[in-house]
Amino acid sequence: MKKKKLYYFDYSLLLILILLVAFGMVMLYSVSAYQGNLKYNDPAHFLKRQAAFAAVGFFFLLIESYYDYRRLRKFGGFFYALAMFLCIAVNFVGTNGNGSTRWFKVGPITIQPSEIAKAAVIIFLAALISRSNASLNDTKNIIKVFLILVPCLAAIAYNNLSTAVIVAGIAFIMLFIASRRTGVFAGILFVGLFGVVIFIMTAGYRSDRIAIWLHPENYDKGYQTMQALYAIGSGGLFGRGLGASMQKLGFVPEAQNDMIFSIICEELGIFGAVGLIILYILLLWRCVIVAMNAHDQFGSFLVIGVMTHISLQVLLNIAVVTNTIPNTGVTLPFISYGGSALIILLMEMGLVLSVSHRIPLGSEELEA
Repeated sequence: MKKKKLYYFDYSLLLILILLVAFGMVMLYSVSAYQGNLKYNDPAHFLKRQAAFAAVGFFFLLIESYYDYRRLRKFGGFFYALAMFLCIAVNFVGTNGNGSTRWFKVGPITIQPSEIAKAAVIIFLAALISRSNASLNDTKNIIKVFLILVPCLAAIAYNNLSTAVIVAGIAFIMLFIASRRTGVFAGILFVGLFGVVIFIMTAGYRSDRIAIWLHPENYDKGYQTMQALYAIGSGGLFGRGLGASMQKLGFVPEAQNDMIFSIICEELGIFGAVGLIILYILLLWRCVIVAMNAHDQFGSFLVIGVMTHISLQVLLNIAVVTNTIPNTGVTLPFISYGGSALIILLMEMGLVLSVSHRIPLGSEELEA
């Protein structure tokens, strides 16, 4: 008799992910049909592009889910160095859009290196933690890791402070979980907040966002925030109905991007918004299960990094749309329009599924 090892695969996680992406497609079409018809004479313009991005993302997800994630461990430093190079290079040879240089344009495709940096930092830190977890109980080593991340964070923050905050948040939480020296993180958090304040003060448009946040009704640039709040308020408990939003008809600029949550609230009401949040919670809960049962520490921290990435973006996006924090331009994971973001997120989920696929369940007897 031979024994065959059995391994787990989190089909529940995959199903929740498919539901999130499908919900995002439905809402994207509802939100963007008017603008697509107005600008491109095609109501499904944004939906078609997003569907193509999703197809590419799911293609990589399926490959990664059966790929042995442990092979990535030795490439952590390479991925980080490549991401840092791209984040620096985009400031010199990137494509300008809406006043910021954040993209590389390759034919009809645009690539946002800051999205690549999120995944690269997760892999880099997971590899670092799994190799030298004990050394991270030394304050000096923790500070050294953050200093290694500073050039990449500075390159991202130059044109995209909100993304730099997310990358820093991913690093902070991963290292906080890995280390027993929790006291040092209070100092690091203080230094980080001080750095954010400096970045805000050195750019007039960033400091203007604080004033707009406090009194959006007094500024022309507060128009988007006010219209988003009107959309949320008019949705009520069950909303106006799918497709019946008024604010998406040009009142909320670029509603298919970072303000899509406001239209979800208008069309589906509090009921729809809470339903979406529950889907995110279920997704994160399945990730927790995978992280707790991962075959090794590298896999566990890969999943922790992905969880942190998704949860930070969801929290920041909803906080921006509800005017809880200043407008930062953070997209809503799996829902907002955007190719680089969706593909990278699906690739990250592919890593989570790869980790789940290598959780041993036991063995079964086979005939010789």
